[in-house]
Amino acid sequence: MTSSQGVKKGALELRVEKLERRLAYARSRKASVAQHESDLPVVPEEGSPRKDSLANIRAAIHRKAERKRENSDVNSLMADFGFLSINATTRDFEPSMSSNMTFARLVLAAASNDPLPDIVNWRLPPRQHALSICQYYMNNIYSLYPAFSETTLYTILDQMYAQQDYDIKDAEYWLVYMVLAVGSTAQSQNKNDDYYINGLHFVSQALQHADRALMPGYTSQIQSLILLTQYSMLDPAHFDSWHLVGFTCRAVIDLGFHQDPPPEQLSDKAVLDMRRKTFYCVYSLDRSISMVHARAFSFTDDATNVGWPRPSSFSRRASITGQMLSGSEPAFLLFQLRRAQSHWYQALFQSDPTPLPDSSSFIWQMCQEMKEWAEALPGSLPVGMKSLFDLEVRYSFVYCIAPSARAPHMTDYGRLLIFEHAIAYLDRIYDISHSGINTAFYSYHDALRVFFMASQFIAVLRDAEDALLAGSMLIQPPPVEYGKTPPLPLPQRPGGHGHGYGHLGLVGAGAVVDNLERSIGCLERTALTLAKYGERWDDSITLKRSYEAISRDLLDHLRVRRQLKQQQQQQQQQRASPPHHNQHHQHHQIISSSAPPLPPPREMRWVGVDVESMMRGGNNLGGSRQIKFEH
Repeated sequence: MTSSQGVKKGALELRVEKLERRLAYARSRKASVAQHESDLPVVPEEGSPRKDSLANIRAAIHRKAERKRENSDVNSLMADFGFLSINATTRDFEPSMSSNMTFARLVLAAASNDPLPDIVNWRLPPRQHALSICQYYMNNIYSLYPAFSETTLYTILDQMYAQQDYDIKDAEYWLVYMVLAVGSTAQSQNKNDDYYINGLHFVSQALQHADRALMPGYTSQIQSLILLTQYSMLDPAHFDSWHLVGFTCRAVIDLGFHQDPPPEQLSDKAVLDMRRKTFYCVYSLDRSISMVHARAFSFTDDATNVGWPRPSSFSRRASITGQMLSGSEPAFLLFQLRRAQSHWYQALFQSDPTPLPDSSSFIWQMCQEMKEWAEALPGSLPVGMKSLFDLEVRYSFVYCIAPSARAPHMTDYGRLLIFEHAIAYLDRIYDISHSGINTAFYSYHDALRVFFMASQFIAVLRDAEDALLAGSMLIQPPPVEYGKTPPLPLPQRPGGHGHGYGHLGLVGAGAVVDNLERSIGCLERTALTLAKYGERWDDSITLKRSYEAISRDLLDHLRVRRQLKQQQQQQQQQRASPPHHNQHHQHHQIISSSAPPLPPPREMRWVGVDVESMMRGGNNLGGSRQIKFEH
């Protein structure tokens, strides 16, 4: 068995218990193949009139037989799954007369959380409303994940509204409904608003076509799973994004999309471009989802051999970038960034945990490459995409610089870099979360990133509070040997100090803000950001509580320090000015003797935290894809 087969088989085995709990949910999703199940016995509903004891006995026999048949289906399915997809043309899970279990039901049972609400008397929204949702999806999500043909989407939509749906396939219905589901839910600001409710309606309609849309062995299966994975990132209450992206990667490997075909087998460049885009959409989702959960990738870079799509293939229309520029589409830029992230993440967190011989040089080289990528971003990018990429790069810097088993030692300069980039990230995401407009693809994973960035910010403040609050004047970059990559320069901060680069500079017109004030403000705004996200996702409320628990002591300590500083300043204004060195001595004496000591530092390292277990309150599952990087 290959490593990728072992990865997926291991993950599935871990879900056996959950599958058993979800059998009732899987049975509720039989609508799309109900015509194949007419031979099943009729089971009386609960609360129905009981005619006589013989009827009760017959009903009990039918129920027992049905349970045995379903358990047998699942057990057989799980036993054979490791050998299921070796051949990319396998059709073991096509709906048939002989089985009441399909691959789609396995996916939904394994990756579903809470059941979706029942939807009755539903109909398509007005055509103009559907078009506006599709347009939002194309501008903000498709421009990052172009996994299907834009023309195909609008053609199917036209057929559905023209009531010419007699020849529309299940995978095509799925495409339209899931684009509407993702496009609507992505605009939601509250879990009870119309955008979210409409998204639930759309995904419920899509699931009626799941059995054939998710059928193995077809390109449409990958595209359908990409859309469901995107939706799961917006609705963690109902779907598990990490298991879904695992299924999606399995489908990519089964169909061989992780390897470019020989030139003689695929001469059509447009088809090859679409194939490569589909692969890199899955690749990007897998890297992003795995990193945010601190888990292993579904497959390594060494297992892939896929060239970039032609840059010209991304220039789909002027409304995205303002002008037709080859290579300026956000998706191509995102693919490049995900490749860079994948390289250092595998080296630092998925390799032998022995320390690197020269970890500092490796980290500075990785940061330099991402810095150059940020500096080269085209000016024609929409403002929303620039903000998204700014956040991505800052997140990557902090993730890469933070301590790990392969790079366990941290300098004060590294802490200062984390301090600056974490503050910039957390302040910017606060503004975005409270803007009321989602101008790019933001999801529940951004709440997880906020928690990660805040935890790293708290960790460096606990380790080097005095030095960081004093600013860059007391912290200099470490020396570098000749010929090696220098440390990442400091970004610009409010007031213009530091070294800005590309879109990461934070140039302000006002005076430099004191680092103590910046720290307190950042910690306070982070709680508000998680509270805002809590209006959309209940799991973010849990994150907020965890954040408040780990930040409370530090925030109280900094507030006392600020109060003492203000008192000292007032005393200096009221008395005659003494010699400067006496002022400095008195200030230092008051702060040192009066401020309460900070409690012993806690382990704030994000890597090693099982986020899913923390969110669900469950036990760690373990397994080959659920790797924890504790040191």
